[in-house]
Amino acid sequence: MLSRLLLGMFIGLALGALVAAGVVQGLHWVTFGAAFFAYALAAGTGMVVGLVAGKPVWAKGGQIEAGLKAVFGALLAAGGIYALRTWVHFDVSLEQLRAGAGPIGELPAASLPLIAAVLGAFFGLDNTPAPEDGKRARVAGNVRVASGGEALDDAADEAPAAAKKRSR
Repeated sequence: MLSRLLLGMFIGLALGALVAAGVVQGLHWVTFGAAFFAYALAAGTGMVVGLVAGKPVWAKGGQIEAGLKAVFGALLAAGGIYALRTWVHFDVSLEQLRAGAGPIGELPAASLPLIAAVLGAFFGLDNTPAPEDGKRARVAGNVRVASGGEALDDAADEAPAAAKKRSR
């Protein structure tokens, strides 16, 4: 579980840093400027993290899950940038990286990797693998049956049912 958390956080941090580097070096924006750009870039970053972190879009059977994570990643990232811009008044200086200085919610080089790392950790934890022993129980009628076909011992479940029949 810890390895999935750390891997998701690393993937999110790397993707957030790549988007931030593209904004700072490519567009030459050391601050977001208008709030629209902050929300749009955060939503785009959250969407990319949702497609890649946890179960990626290219994994077998991962397209629907990745699509849902992309949608909710965009919404959560927009909420995250709102929280950073509204309630977190922490000044950051990234002058050594030529990425500006100011409140953390105004700097793409500080806020986008932070939001993407949190989303990546969340999506990494959500990626729980299937049980390996093959003994996952399924319900067939009123009897629980293991994946191998044998009935499971449910004495605790049978006692209330027997008592209910006797009371009638």
